[in-house]
Amino acid sequence: MPSSVLTVILNWRTPEMTLQAAQAAAREMAQLEGHIVIVDNDSGDGSFEQMRNAVAAANWAQGRVEVVQSGHNGGFGAGNNFGMRHGLAQRRFDYIYILNSDAFPDAGSIAALVDHLDQTPECGFAGSYIHGEDQAPHITAFRFPSVWSELEGAARVGLITRLFARHVVPLPLPTKTTRVDWLAGASMMMRRQVLEDIGLFDETFFLYFEETDLCLRARRAGWHVDYVRASEVTHIGSVSTGMKNWQRMPQYWFDSRQHYFRKNHGTAYAVAATVAHVLGSLLWKLRRAVGRKPRRDPEYFLRDLIAHAVRMWPSAPGAADAKTPALPPIEEAVK
Repeated sequence: MPSSVLTVILNWRTPEMTLQAAQAAAREMAQLEGHIVIVDNDSGDGSFEQMRNAVAAANWAQGRVEVVQSGHNGGFGAGNNFGMRHGLAQRRFDYIYILNSDAFPDAGSIAALVDHLDQTPECGFAGSYIHGEDQAPHITAFRFPSVWSELEGAARVGLITRLFARHVVPLPLPTKTTRVDWLAGASMMMRRQVLEDIGLFDETFFLYFEETDLCLRARRAGWHVDYVRASEVTHIGSVSTGMKNWQRMPQYWFDSRQHYFRKNHGTAYAVAATVAHVLGSLLWKLRRAVGRKPRRDPEYFLRDLIAHAVRMWPSAPGAADAKTPALPPIEEAVK
């Protein structure tokens, strides 16, 4: 029996683009057993009604696309969790495919992920090769963050990068299917059994680090994460978040970073990671002053990082505070 796929697309005030992503996914799923759930993450701008009406009138939807309203914007993880629980409450699916609202699967992309998971039983998550509209590749395969990666990434000094090469978070662009630590969630397919083992996205993360955390939990449970080069997806990037135009890092980025380190590695490690980042940033500032290097960090980044650590430390959430919903039991999901 062919494998079945539940696709979840999260919308936040980009209804036209979300519908384009859904249409591309529906085209690629035409020969697959599956369903698409579009979740409006409480946009409050008429997105839900607009998408619901468009899907009802669209020939490409063919009854396989559903638009639902989350009722609360709890962030990326919470919105996708809502869509997964909604879809799985109707029937059982083998795989769950998370697709960004600004990502458009190319020909054969979804089938390639299904084929890889079918043929690789030890693989829990499979992600796509992502490129822009100009065909330029996007870096979406990574190592897990560490104290040393915080130092290297902040310092941006060739000698330090060479010393800590095994800890650099962005991986060189893979040219073939490759096992990685974690993948960006723009186009990622997950085995349902893995989510039964480890739970869904931790909803403590509003945005950023939630995919990293999920992949780390999968790794610790004995599952692998693979970057599948044959699956290609066009991605615009940062449309909903506006990250490309950020002048200053938002509070939730600092919250997510701190929660990731404290939850997964403990309090002392989280302190060490922040200290390492501060030291690396100071090295970069010194190098920039001597070599007249252009500024690359958002305005006030280092000051905001330190202030956040000091302000939030007494009440910072840890592993015990993680909000990680479980999948419904199989017998409940298929009622």
